Amino acid sequence: MTIQEPVTARPVGRPRSEKAERAIVEATLDLIAEGMGISELSIEAIASRAGVGKTTIYRRWSNKEDLVVDALATLKAPLPKLAGKSVRDDLIALVDAMRRESGHSRARCVMNIAMSEADRNPRLTERFFKRAIEPRRAAMRETIARGVATGELQPDLDVEMGMALLSGAMLWYGKWGPAGELPEDLAERIVDHILTGLAA
Repeated sequence: MTIQEPVTARPVGRPRSEKAERAIVEATLDLIAEGMGISELSIEAIASRAGVGKTTIYRRWSNKEDLVVDALATLKAPLPKLAGKSVRDDLIALVDAMRRESGHSRARCVMNIAMSEADRNPRLTERFFKRAIEPRRAAMRETIARGVATGELQPDLDVEMGMALLSGAMLWYGKWGPAGELPEDLAERIVDHILTGLAA
């Protein structure tokens, strides 16, 4: 009697190539940075720049919108892990993530171009905000609300206003502040100045 070897199921489709995916994402970001509007951006142009076939792109993304959302999301720094002990420390961590993003001129350029087309691509913009921006907003909102609940911040504090003050200060430095790299202690200084006004 012959014992048959168990048949191992083979994965469907070809294995994903991280190198190809990275080339496609970089090509997408490069074309946007060079001034190609998202509406004019084509899968053909991306494939040509990345040195891959269109089918390689479509195996990974079903359409251009999915690809652009994923590509833009790579420009956002990972959401920092918050210790949950000190509102000040957690806010510094969140604002510093913004500082690190603002320190990359190419990333700023791409995001400025992409967001300038929000009116022409409202669905794409909405998806990007939900994917990359809202988790950061939620983390900051929860941190400030926690500070109100623990008595670290004013009991009648407008949480949304607090978020606007913190985010707006870093955005100002990133867009219109002094030329050059943003100081490593900038997030700490912003948070401390604003907490002086928000503290209980």
